[in-house]
Formats: sequence, C-alpha cells, structure tokens
Amino acid sequence: MQFVMICEDKPDSLELRLANRENHLAYIGTRSDGIRLAGPMLSDDGEGMVGSLFIIEANSIEDVRDMNANDPYTLAGLFANVTIRLFRQVVPAP
Repeated sequence: MQFVMICEDKPDSLELRLANRENHLAYIGTRSDGIRLAGPMLSDDGEGMVGSLFIIEANSIEDVRDMNANDPYTLAGLFANVTIRLFRQVVPAP
C-alpha cells in the first residue's frame, strides 16, 4: 500500500528543523527502502522549509506511524500537525 505523509512544522521553527536535520536525514536513510519520494515543503517565497512530504510504500498505516514516531524531527517536537492518508498513484501509471 502507498501512503502520503504531510508533516507541517510549528511556526517559527526553522532553527529547530536545522538543528535536527542531520539526524533526520540519517534516520530517513535507514528507512529508504519504503520511501518513494520525500523532501521539505517550502515557504511561499521558496526560501524556508515549513514541513516535510513523503510518499511511502508500507504494509500498514501503523508502520508509517511508527516511522514518524521515531523520526528525530518528531522526537524534537518540530511538527505542529502530521497527516497520514492512503494514496493511489495514477500519474505516471505505476
């Protein structure tokens, strides 16, 4: 199954994000077998990071929740909101 995970940063938390970025990237590197696409969401001016977006292949939503729960960004309290939804790829055709 595929899932989309949208993680929105707390306001004015760029310093917190940057302080935990190296550990976050290392952690995501250990989980990359199921990650189909991932990266930061940007501010309207394209200069700052305001969240993260993932497309993840996983057996269950619980697996995605577990991945998020152990992410250094989550452990640092970066996210104001995390949304996880089932996702069906249409374009390009899988």
